[in-house]
Amino acid sequence: MQIGIIGLGKMGGNMTRRLMKAGHRCVVFARSQASRDALAKDGATAAVSVEDMVRILGAKTPRAIWLMLPEGQATEETVVQLSGLLDPDDVVIDGGNSFYKDDIRRAKKLAERRIHYVDCGTSGGVWGLERGYCLMIGGPKEAVDRLDPIFAALAPGLGDIPRTPNRKSDDSRAERGYIHAGPSGAGHFVKMVHNGIEYGLMQAYAEGFDILRNKVSKDLPEDQRFTLNLPDIAEVWRRGSVISSWLLDLSAAALAQDPQLQGFSGFVQDSGEGRWTVEAAIEESVSAEVITSALYTRFRSRQKHTFAEKILSAMRFGFGGHVEGAEPHDPQPKPPKSPGSAA
Repeated sequence: MQIGIIGLGKMGGNMTRRLMKAGHRCVVFARSQASRDALAKDGATAAVSVEDMVRILGAKTPRAIWLMLPEGQATEETVVQLSGLLDPDDVVIDGGNSFYKDDIRRAKKLAERRIHYVDCGTSGGVWGLERGYCLMIGGPKEAVDRLDPIFAALAPGLGDIPRTPNRKSDDSRAERGYIHAGPSGAGHFVKMVHNGIEYGLMQAYAEGFDILRNKVSKDLPEDQRFTLNLPDIAEVWRRGSVISSWLLDLSAAALAQDPQLQGFSGFVQDSGEGRWTVEAAIEESVSAEVITSALYTRFRSRQKHTFAEKILSAMRFGFGGHVEGAEPHDPQPKPPKSPGSAA
């Protein structure tokens, strides 16, 4: 297939490379000429503008354009721009971390022009080129099914993960790392809750390592003080422990390189999904103490840093390449809501 990709950052660029490895033709655009040139050297066709991309994709078959842009204004403006350039039956895919209610609104707006809108929660971070991306997709079945070769190429596939005992399903996509979660907004809603859970898991690891590190505290009786080797503990937990995970792998790698994590201040940003998960829990009257507490801890980390926050920051850098101080202090404000939409 051929697909346009707008946004060639930490994930967009590697997603393009993974698609090209699978034989798909990619037309790419980013504001940075260096990013465009780098992908062009790898085999992509570089466009000099969004209009140029639409022209290169042609009009013989329905076009598909995938956005990997920051949520908020950048995505909103590009969707609006594409709505005036595309034709009926074309598809816009938002693979960033947009708010799911914005997806619902955008899908309705594009439907007026008979353009399909697909929201795709994408997990995999900077490792996705090699490992593949877990995809949570929302949108009309017709458009999602048409794009299946694209999703299948990006997803990890069965790999070496053991199959779940007694699992019965006529749809193999979940086992291969992607699902059609439901209508517009469902994909990003599932990804939002995924990231909320991630907050809680990361916080548990961070607090645990902080407790281990402070076992040498002078506030304890002398015979109860232990000087513990955190890199070794992280490593042994990776092997056969019930708390093994990719997040633990990243923690172990960070501690092996720098046991005191001196390269991290402990300033931990949040990108929005944790807040939105808590908002959803409030709307649904669902108790979410762990995720809420983890979110508030990130707020506090920007005033006073602990070793736990250094662990959190190291994990964020490990899976997403998030650099302390390089992100906005708060997620971008959402675009104005349509009349009658929920707060």
